[in-house]
Amino acid sequence: MTAQGDIKFDRSQLGVEHPAGTFQVTKEMILEYSRAVGETNPAFSDQEAAKKTRYGGLVAPPSFVQTLTSDTGRPDIRLEFGEVGAVASQAFESLEAIRPGDILESTIKLKDVYAKTGRSGTMVFVVWETAYTNQSGKKVAVSRATTLRMANLRERRNVS
Repeated sequence: MTAQGDIKFDRSQLGVEHPAGTFQVTKEMILEYSRAVGETNPAFSDQEAAKKTRYGGLVAPPSFVQTLTSDTGRPDIRLEFGEVGAVASQAFESLEAIRPGDILESTIKLKDVYAKTGRSGTMVFVVWETAYTNQSGKKVAVSRATTLRMANLRERRNVS
């Protein structure tokens, strides 16, 4: 395993919160997202049936927040490693129901940067955390996304 000290990136970004956007949630957004991902739970997909759920109305599925922010909103950490990237994992923590009409403020921060070496060579993992707070000041969701960068393909071919 490669120590974080060996990875070249802007360390001043670790743990620093940055504004990631303000989002007005609409029932159309929730219903469209639910249709797109095949969600069948009535609390997320059927306005009338949702009134009979414990939420008393339509709410967003936990993974809904992934549609609100994108990679483009992340600060540039000037990572100097590889040219090939991919999403390694995503996780969503739902803390409060997100409802139509909510106005969500989001902040993003760099949680960790680390490297692992395996059979296919060294990969660098970058962990981001985005928090979403509603108009009442309640944190409603947290998402964690880990991306990875792989060594350049030319460099990987030269690895024995």
